[in-house]
Amino acid sequence: MYKSKILGAGHYVPEKIVTNEDLTAMMNTTNEWIVERTGIQERRWYTPGKDTVTSMSKAASEMAMKRAGVTPEEIDFIVFATITSDYFLPGNGVLLQRELPFREIGALDIRNACSGFIYALSVADQFIKTGMYKKILVVGAEIQSSALDKSDEGRSSSVIFADGAGAVVLGASDSEQSGILSTHLHSQGQYAEELYCIAPSSSGKVRVSQEMIDRGDFFLKMNGNAVFKHAVVRFMEVIQEALDHNGLSSEDIDLLIPHQANLRISQYVQKKMGLADEKVFNNIMTRGNTTAATIPIAMSEAWEQGKIKDGDLLCLAAFGSGFAWASAVLRW
Repeated sequence: MYKSKILGAGHYVPEKIVTNEDLTAMMNTTNEWIVERTGIQERRWYTPGKDTVTSMSKAASEMAMKRAGVTPEEIDFIVFATITSDYFLPGNGVLLQRELPFREIGALDIRNACSGFIYALSVADQFIKTGMYKKILVVGAEIQSSALDKSDEGRSSSVIFADGAGAVVLGASDSEQSGILSTHLHSQGQYAEELYCIAPSSSGKVRVSQEMIDRGDFFLKMNGNAVFKHAVVRFMEVIQEALDHNGLSSEDIDLLIPHQANLRISQYVQKKMGLADEKVFNNIMTRGNTTAATIPIAMSEAWEQGKIKDGDLLCLAAFGSGFAWASAVLRW
C-alpha cells in the first residue's frame, strides 16, 4: 500500500487589499474592534471581471505543480474544495480541469466549507493509498466577499471573510520517512444554522426571488459566539485524536497550521497545547478567513518562508460550518 505525500504547495490571493479602515466607510466599526475580536488587520477581496474561483485556483495549482516538479498531464484526479463555485452547477473541479492541459481526468467537488480542504485531502489520500491514482491535485478556493452583508447588521461576519485559493499536489510514495500519517473527520449537523447561507435553495418554490433578496437570504449568517464556543473545544479534541492515533504528543509537532477562522481561536489552542510561537503558523492577520482555502494558502506561505522543512511533522486542523471539523498529521 502506498502512502500519500505532499509534493508541492501553491497559492493565489487577489490584488485588492481591504484594510480595517476601509471597512469603517461601509459599516459602523473600528480598526480596534476588528483586531480585538478577530486579529485581522487586512484581507484580500476579489476584483470582479478579473478574479474568479476558477482563475484563482488555476494560479494556485500552477504554482503547486511547478514546485512539485509535476506537469498537468501527470495529474490523475482533481479534488476541489469550495462552497462558492463559479456556477451553481457544475462544480468548480471541471472548470479547473478545462483551464490547463490536463487529460480527461475525474474532478470531485467537496462542500465542507471551513474544513473542506482537510476533507478533500483525506479523500485524495484514500485514492492514493489504494493505488487507484498516483498524483492528485487538491484545491481549496473561495470568493466569500460577494456573499457578505456589508451593513452594520452583518459586520460581525463581513469583517472576517476573504477570498483566495490554495493547492497541493499529493503523490504516491513508498517512503517510510514522509507522508500523511492519518486524517480524522467529524460533523454535528444540529448546528448547521449557526453558520450558513440559506440561498439559493433548491427546496423552495423558486431558487431566486425578490423576497429572498429582501430578506438577505443570500448573505452569510453566523452566530459568532456559538462558533467560537464550539471551535475551541473541537479543535483541541480533533488535534489530540490525531496525535493519540499516531502515538505522538504536542511536543512532536514542528508546525501546527490551523484553519484561519479567528486569531483568538488559534491563540487559545496554542496556549492549551503549550506550543511556542514558532510552532504555530497564522496568516489571518493579512489574509482573513478564506474558508476552504486557508490551510493550503498558509501551507504554501509557510513553505515559502522556510518554516516547513523536509522531515517536519505538521498538524492541520479545521472547524467551521456544518458544524464539521477535521485534522491531519503528516511528515513533510
